[in-house]
Amino acid sequence: MVQRSKHSEDGEPCSSERFAFDHQPARVLVAWSPSATGAEAIASAAWLARTANVEVQCVTTFLRPWPSPSVSKLGSKYKKWFKKEAAACEKAVKKQLEAAGVDQAHWAKEVSIFADGTNEANLIAQAAEDFGADIVLLGSSAAASKGRLLAGSTADALLHTSPVPVGLIPRDPKLSKRGVTRLNFGIIGDEIDDAALMRAARLAEIWTTPLRILALSPSGFGDPPISESLELPSDITLEWRERTLAVLDRCRDRVAKEIPNIEITTQIGSGNGWAGALDALKWKKGDLLCLGSSPMGAFERVFIGSQATEMLPYVSVPVLMIPKSAQR
Repeated sequence: MVQRSKHSEDGEPCSSERFAFDHQPARVLVAWSPSATGAEAIASAAWLARTANVEVQCVTTFLRPWPSPSVSKLGSKYKKWFKKEAAACEKAVKKQLEAAGVDQAHWAKEVSIFADGTNEANLIAQAAEDFGADIVLLGSSAAASKGRLLAGSTADALLHTSPVPVGLIPRDPKLSKRGVTRLNFGIIGDEIDDAALMRAARLAEIWTTPLRILALSPSGFGDPPISESLELPSDITLEWRERTLAVLDRCRDRVAKEIPNIEITTQIGSGNGWAGALDALKWKKGDLLCLGSSPMGAFERVFIGSQATEMLPYVSVPVLMIPKSAQR
């Protein structure tokens, strides 16, 4: 049994039936702990609050080293400690929200949730469901370099299982004071996630921001994995580029047909590895990168991973992962 401070229920659609910022105010759940070494998740909530009408709630988790039956044996002593800890977390959350510039008008009625259990990802997912969250925001692992994104084990689990879009924030990010000023949708590999593309375009329409559609390739025009002596004929590299441009044109035309009132640009990001591909593009403080994501099986998750996951450590802007369950 997961114990948590009480929450309100208002009959809103469950999180699996919602998509980020389709509702007003949009509900933003921030996973943050007063003991965290950084507050980039709360800073990004303030960033979104400067972009759209949002309602912010923070969840702090405590992982119990003992099984649930042991909790009942602790009785009133544990309940007293839990209540005191929840109050301390609420005080710290309010202080951090104020420091980040999140006006109280954007605070949820129950702005702080303190939850305990044995699995952090499950606790955050449950809090998101209880809150009816449109998006969950997570900061980077403490091991991440400044300006870089490193997903910890909890973020990795949520990326593969959450029905709610997950926002991942780089360590100590540089965020525009004007909020999100451009949406970017990344296409990785040969498959295009049309539903995620249209959701990103929908967000651009809601926020009245431009949409940049990116084709991302970590291997340039087919760089060999070992020998660098191979020189590809110019007609092959030209064919690759023309095919990629054609894909981008199709994406732009589809978005323009359904949502004609947004500014759309396209660009290719290609280079030596993901660092080269991303560095080939110019990024702004107001950029948000959107990517589609699909749950994977246990074998793929452990032994193969995904291209998006491989790319994340080289991203310098906030990322919004859109799961298929939210792409409606």
